[in-house]
Amino acid sequence: MTGHVPPPLRPPEARTTLPLAPTGEPPQLRADAARNRTRLLDAASRLLTECGAANLTMESVAAAAGVGKGTVFRRFGDRAGLLLALLDHREEQLQAAFLSGPPPLGPGAPAAERLHAFGPAVLRHERNQHPLILASRTDPLRNYTVPAHHLRLSHITMLLRRADVAGDPELLAHTLLGSIDTALVHHLTEERGIPLERLEEGWHHLVTRLGATR
Repeated sequence: MTGHVPPPLRPPEARTTLPLAPTGEPPQLRADAARNRTRLLDAASRLLTECGAANLTMESVAAAAGVGKGTVFRRFGDRAGLLLALLDHREEQLQAAFLSGPPPLGPGAPAAERLHAFGPAVLRHERNQHPLILASRTDPLRNYTVPAHHLRLSHITMLLRRADVAGDPELLAHTLLGSIDTALVHHLTEERGIPLERLEEGWHHLVTRLGATR
């Protein structure tokens, strides 16, 4: 049976940043809005790590950022809007780390070393936000079409090619990402009591078995 075969994924060269304010707003206001949003999300990110998603409130974020509660509501609308914005913010931080950060996760290290570094980085990145990520997955298939997943898949596919791994690099990238999927990791760590370090070792084992040598 034959059919249309989609072109292989290409490694991302750069991320496109969408404007944080409506077109036509004065540049100074746009810059201020971006800085204020970043300050609020940095405060929320710290609280998420320290207290967990269940204890993250609009009031606590306002206090941590040194602003009034109304400022947080005006920026994000409600707690759900804050949590979704926080997910995007933390994903941007992870993307910056593996696209342009220091090696071995970022450029400058051999592809095999970057592959080994990627899995543990994602596991640590998502460790304290599993409830937040799972709550945002209202459609089980949507996870495979969102830009963040596509970027991770493209990145791993590119590294597998550069590491001279035999086989279909895109399908192998899906396999690797599936091994650190949030729902699976949450089940293994919370329901099965498996330490995160064991999952990191499992990632290294998979990368090694695939034959990543460069």
